[in-house]
Amino acid sequence: MTKREPETADELLNAVGPAFGKLRRSSLLEVEDPISEKDLSRTLVLRIVLEAEQEDTGEVTVGGVGKYLGVDPSVASRMVSDCISAGYLVRAASQQDGRRTVLHLSPEGQELMTRFGRHQRQAYEYVTADWDERERLEFARLMLRYVASQDSLAQRAKDGNR
Repeated sequence: MTKREPETADELLNAVGPAFGKLRRSSLLEVEDPISEKDLSRTLVLRIVLEAEQEDTGEVTVGGVGKYLGVDPSVASRMVSDCISAGYLVRAASQQDGRRTVLHLSPEGQELMTRFGRHQRQAYEYVTADWDERERLEFARLMLRYVASQDSLAQRAKDGNR
């Protein structure tokens, strides 16, 4: 049975949400150097810490991870503890407030995120292999624009709550 393509603007826009839900699952594609399901879940936490370190947006705490992911503090604590046990994160004293504990990527965490980045690129290239180059690059550009808009909205909401 062939799935019918959305024909109207409403059908197309209504199909976007379910499509986003499938994106994360498709990243498990069997491409070179696959990422285990467990490590794939860990990359959610590691990405938050990595982006904070790269963008120098401040220190990341367990509470910050929970807030960013929209999960209970106890869930965030378990996720972070799992990453620490796996050797991907380390705890350190805050340079701003010695009473706080902050998170940093370990060398192993850095290596996993580098490998995950390669994996994501390979998966994208695999999925879009039969697209022409212009379509592949345009979709990538629009996806980055979408994410930047989402981040901008989140930042405005955060700034409005102060």
